[in-house]
Amino acid sequence: MLEFLGSESGIRLACFAGVLLIMAILEIAAPRRKREVQPHVHWPNNLGLALLNTIALRLVAPIGAVGFAIYIESIQSGLFHVVDIPAWLTIVICVIALDLAVYCQHVIFHAVPIFWQLHKVHHTDMEFDVTTGLRFHTLEILLSLGIKCVAILILGAPALSVLIFEVLLNATAMFNHANVKLPLWLDRALRMFIVTPDMHRVHHSTIRRETNSNFGFNLPWWDFLFGTYRDQPEKGHTEMTIGLPDCRDPRVKYLHWMLVIPFIKKFPGSDGTDQKSNSNPANS
Repeated sequence: MLEFLGSESGIRLACFAGVLLIMAILEIAAPRRKREVQPHVHWPNNLGLALLNTIALRLVAPIGAVGFAIYIESIQSGLFHVVDIPAWLTIVICVIALDLAVYCQHVIFHAVPIFWQLHKVHHTDMEFDVTTGLRFHTLEILLSLGIKCVAILILGAPALSVLIFEVLLNATAMFNHANVKLPLWLDRALRMFIVTPDMHRVHHSTIRRETNSNFGFNLPWWDFLFGTYRDQPEKGHTEMTIGLPDCRDPRVKYLHWMLVIPFIKKFPGSDGTDQKSNSNPANS
């Protein structure tokens, strides 16, 4: 088990570094929008939060989701230890089912005020680039791990399927948050199978009905199926405003402020330009 977890960490780190580097290069070569926050401020703070989250996960749950899946396999618990189907099909179904669980979690975190207080750390980013895909409050990351472990327990998901899912989730989160301009024909083709930057950028709009759309991180199918898909932002990708209308304070760029955002009732700097100021976009 320890050898597997060691190789899992190596695989995840290599994929993370590779995707981050590729997206960073593409953002320089083909940016979609003019930057609102300079990289020398944006990158260290967002990556610093990601590093803090990694340390917290290692301290609180050192075996992680993959290690938990190994344990579940050892006790033969969960649906797919009862159903007799080929191993490859089990892996495919579990990867898709875990993605659905993350979609549902995302919708719930927008709809339930206490969860939104945590999740809004992600949405207070007034820039949209590859590091935005790593900007989540530490408590949300820990809670998300717990939700994934419940899904793994119910499914009896094989450790390999969990590893594949975790790598895909991390890679696609960085890809679909990247400030990259894809050719229209390529975006149209890709968004049938994967969430693209143009598709997910709509979700980061300050306009409430756009914030409450395009919840998918990896697969776009759930947005199509459940009616949460929105094709384009009302103001266009270059003119839309990123972030939250009631949290325009420049301090939200900094790591120490990201950590306290959930506990602040109201930030100064609310502009209310795009919608009525509201700390929870689910309210209408």
